[in-house]
Amino acid sequence: MSLAAAPHGFLSPTGVEIAFLLVGLVTLGAALITVTTRQLVHAALWLVVTLGGLAVEYLLLTAEFIAWVQVLIYVGSVVVLLLFGLMLTRAPIGRSPDADSGNRLPALAVAVGSAGALVWVVTDAFRATWIDLHGPAAGTTRVTGESLFRHWVLPFEALSVLLLAALVGAIVLSRKTKAEQAAGAPSPARTSGDKEGVR
Repeated sequence: MSLAAAPHGFLSPTGVEIAFLLVGLVTLGAALITVTTRQLVHAALWLVVTLGGLAVEYLLLTAEFIAWVQVLIYVGSVVVLLLFGLMLTRAPIGRSPDADSGNRLPALAVAVGSAGALVWVVTDAFRATWIDLHGPAAGTTRVTGESLFRHWVLPFEALSVLLLAALVGAIVLSRKTKAEQAAGAPSPARTSGDKEGVR
């Protein structure tokens, strides 16, 4: 067996594996900043970086359909709706004391436990599974689209209902804010009458 035909191992990573590791570290760092920052707008923007990093990881795994769905639905819809919600509710742009509930240790314990359980489940399920990057593409748009619209039509439609519910929620919050402002503002007739009474 020649050196070129030798299988790649952990001590001889390929360029794709190195890129996957580097993008994963950047994505992990962006996710940590997202959940630790006290500025809501910065958290939303760092969430864009996190979801974009996940899309790049899917591309490196030759799952192009999932990567573009990640960009279109999560980055292009969910994060945009989140930013609209922040603007419509007039959330503070700077540091917000409401972003820190004081339960950091329980939240950290839950996060570490959830991450450990997820890593264990994924590792146990795909222990002996290897992705052949040089073989036939298994995550192309055509293959994934056929599987999606044959077996996963209902979850796909449920996702569109989720996006519609988020949009309706943003509209309701904006209308409620406008109604509260109208109720708190003094009417023009009362103001002019008060001025005449003072005179």
